[in-house]
Amino acid sequence: MTRAAVPGLPSPHPIGDLLPALFADDDFAQRFTAGLDTVLAPVFSTLDNLPAYLQPRLAPPDFLDWLASWVAVETDPAWPLEVRRAVVGRAVELHRWRGTRRGLAERLRLVLGAGAEIVDGGGAAWSTTAGAALPPAPSGELLVRAWPLRGAALDEDQVLAVVRAGCPVHLTCRVEILPGPPGLPGRTEG
Repeated sequence: MTRAAVPGLPSPHPIGDLLPALFADDDFAQRFTAGLDTVLAPVFSTLDNLPAYLQPRLAPPDFLDWLASWVAVETDPAWPLEVRRAVVGRAVELHRWRGTRRGLAERLRLVLGAGAEIVDGGGAAWSTTAGAALPPAPSGELLVRAWPLRGAALDEDQVLAVVRAGCPVHLTCRVEILPGPPGLPGRTEG
């Protein structure tokens, strides 16, 4: 998409109207400035609409990817445009929760329309008893059970890609795709 040389785009400030009265009736001066108006009209249009370029829900699709780089969020061109807009718009909130169960579950819901149950192998333990046995070492594995919220089946590779992007680097990730939320009647545990 280009915003240069838009055919028929009028200039909001024609240069010919701003010339001194001496050139108002000069045909050459009017034609010359009309050519400049054609070149400057997209610039004026872009500047007049600059606030819209900085709002993810209004920005042109090609500008949205650049805007995503400003807020340090990665979007996949294969995602629908509305999903990319939502991820860029909520980037600050998603960064705040990055590396947590809440952040990972929210990213899965937002990007893939998936519910998630996240089982984290890490954690902390304490005891009020002096000399108590130490807890076992964490497994270092993150298990994500995901299911579709909007009816369409989930692709395991897509779920794994989203999980790996939001998973702390010291954990390995494993994904299970479920037909529905865990614990539903009639669902067999596998």
